[in-house]
Amino acid sequence: MIKKKTFSSKLFSSWKKLGPGLVTGASDDDPSGIATYSQAGAAYGLATLWTSIIAFPLMASIQQMCARIGLVTSQGLTGTLKKHYPRPILYLMLLFSFPAIVMNIGADIAGMGAVGNLLFPSIDANYFSVLFTIILLGLIIYLPYQKIASVLKYLCIVMLVYFIVPFLYKQDFSEILKATFIPTIKFDKDFIAILVGILGTTISPYLFFWQASVEVEEMKNKRKHLIVNKKIIHDINQDVDFGMTVSGFVMYFIILTTGTVLFKGGVHQIDTVEQAAMALKPLAGNLAYLLFAVGVIGTGLIAIPVLSGSISYIITETFGWEQGLDKKFHEAKAFYVIIAISLILGLSLNYIGITPIQSLIYTAILYGLTAPVLIAIILHISNNKKIMGENVNGRTTNILGFAALIIMTIAAVALIYLQF
Repeated sequence: MIKKKTFSSKLFSSWKKLGPGLVTGASDDDPSGIATYSQAGAAYGLATLWTSIIAFPLMASIQQMCARIGLVTSQGLTGTLKKHYPRPILYLMLLFSFPAIVMNIGADIAGMGAVGNLLFPSIDANYFSVLFTIILLGLIIYLPYQKIASVLKYLCIVMLVYFIVPFLYKQDFSEILKATFIPTIKFDKDFIAILVGILGTTISPYLFFWQASVEVEEMKNKRKHLIVNKKIIHDINQDVDFGMTVSGFVMYFIILTTGTVLFKGGVHQIDTVEQAAMALKPLAGNLAYLLFAVGVIGTGLIAIPVLSGSISYIITETFGWEQGLDKKFHEAKAFYVIIAISLILGLSLNYIGITPIQSLIYTAILYGLTAPVLIAIILHISNNKKIMGENVNGRTTNILGFAALIIMTIAAVALIYLQF
């Protein structure tokens, strides 16, 4: 007699199937991303709520391509670039990616430290920043890949707090629906800058590198005799879609929270995540403030290993060094040393006069410049039968991919124009 699966067992089985896509999606909403969404909500209310609907299919299509590249080639994006494209393109990506990712790490560490100080005011924010850096470094170096993947996956549950926060405050649901499905565009410098910032923080180049490389890790650990077929690709696409859906919802609910609570409460200028958390306290109550703050720390713990792992994959693949979170420290010393250096450099930015806001601006500029070039290369690889065989892009994926390329190119041009 075959036993029927209970709802809980089905849920657990589905949870176990989730892989890198969920972690990638969750890491997209890092503390610096939360700061950007909070700025949008506080400054313009619900006017940017529709961007989460637009961003989702664009994010998902690019990440699916990256996952498929890793799966089919058994190499990360950097390894594929190195093998099939001119070296100057690879070195240019390295030149732009390293400082951008380090500054992103710095902004996230600073955000986590500041929020730690809000929760425990007697302890200086700098101490929290150092503590989180040490904890992250220890976890990344000493835990094997499967443990890291499992820890990161369970940390994603923290993201659920952002689905609760808006409902701790009275909402006008007709206004929310209108803002969600009817785009608002204001042709002024600040509003365009916010739109560019939202795009830059959701469609981030470091995620492209991470997705491809971590799929290779998964393949090594779970599917050593893998034959790439439609079923495998379908499962990976579902994983990516789920992760990007989580990312899109978190983005949506943060804009919703700050766009209703802060904007309507007269708070229109938010520069950091701790300011957003503090502003929520008198307007939406202690629980909203506490959940928002805890969410910032949780997202930082997810995002920073992804950021530091991305830069390490990029550099080690570029120079042909041993790499992989599945390897122990003595087996891939350079890989882990680069992770350590990126964390220490990120932490040090707070002590050399570069503020988290400056880091965010510089990161957005560098991401904005590299994203269109990388998306174009990813599209080219994904449609190249010599590299991908039968697993080239379908029509829908290409339409979404080229839409992402056009939108990110416009965003890059706008970003340069607004800065200079």
